[in-house]
Amino acid sequence: MRTVLLGLICLPTLLVAVQAEPRIATVDWTIAETLLALGVTPAGMGDMSSYRAWVKAPAMPPSVVDLGLRAQPNRELLAELNPDLILISPLAAPLAPALSKIAPVKSITLYSPDGDYWTQLASATRGIAALVDKSAEADTLLSGLDAELGKLKAGLPKGLPPLLLVQFIDDRHVRVFGQHSMYDSVMGKLGLRNAWQAPTNYWGFASVSIESFATMDEARLVIVDPLPSGVAAKLAAPGLWQHLPLVQNAKPLHLPPVWSFGGVLSARRFAQQLSQALQADAGVPHE
Repeated sequence: MRTVLLGLICLPTLLVAVQAEPRIATVDWTIAETLLALGVTPAGMGDMSSYRAWVKAPAMPPSVVDLGLRAQPNRELLAELNPDLILISPLAAPLAPALSKIAPVKSITLYSPDGDYWTQLASATRGIAALVDKSAEADTLLSGLDAELGKLKAGLPKGLPPLLLVQFIDDRHVRVFGQHSMYDSVMGKLGLRNAWQAPTNYWGFASVSIESFATMDEARLVIVDPLPSGVAAKLAAPGLWQHLPLVQNAKPLHLPPVWSFGGVLSARRFAQQLSQALQADAGVPHE
């Protein structure tokens, strides 16, 4: 971590030194999002173009260097950034030996099979904040999220059906989100029911065929963008999708892209977008 000498003060032999903001690189989008939320701009991040499609917001400042693929970052470019610290998630653990030759590497955990999303969100946010001397900002972020969720919950229409949250893989397969996912956790805070009660994987989703929904007729379908290329046209054509009770009973709700494995900002943004969609669907004026 760099030290910046600001100069001498009145006492003749006392030199005041202030720690500059550390230069942090990461291949993880959630960590990058959290750094921005804390007021720290990462020096570099992995796969910027995909971030814009899948995470969307917050926008990465132009100064953030694109490090290439998250699973295979450009090590030469990373070394040129001369970071003080490289932050990764446990998913990127195989990269640690190589990256540690460039700078110290620290792993931040937000998702684990047995963990509670809210507990781990608070822990991860505060852990990142401690590395950049932003602990007060982390507390403000977390308390602000709680307040926002409470406000949104109070404004939702009553008697809503269970929601089925999906993202399309192709025109026949989706990721459906359940226990342990960020989507499900936010829905719980909003007092909403999740129609998907079957098992999910490490990250809180299951990859299933749309045929799995053939017998579901009470849930409201919510689709989170982006749709893969060509999927919208195929779904609009006559076929199984058009005959699903979920689709016939009510027009599916579409939400803009929001990172399904995100931190505080993604959780808040998803809550806002879902609440707005449900209010608009029920004819409730949006403030």
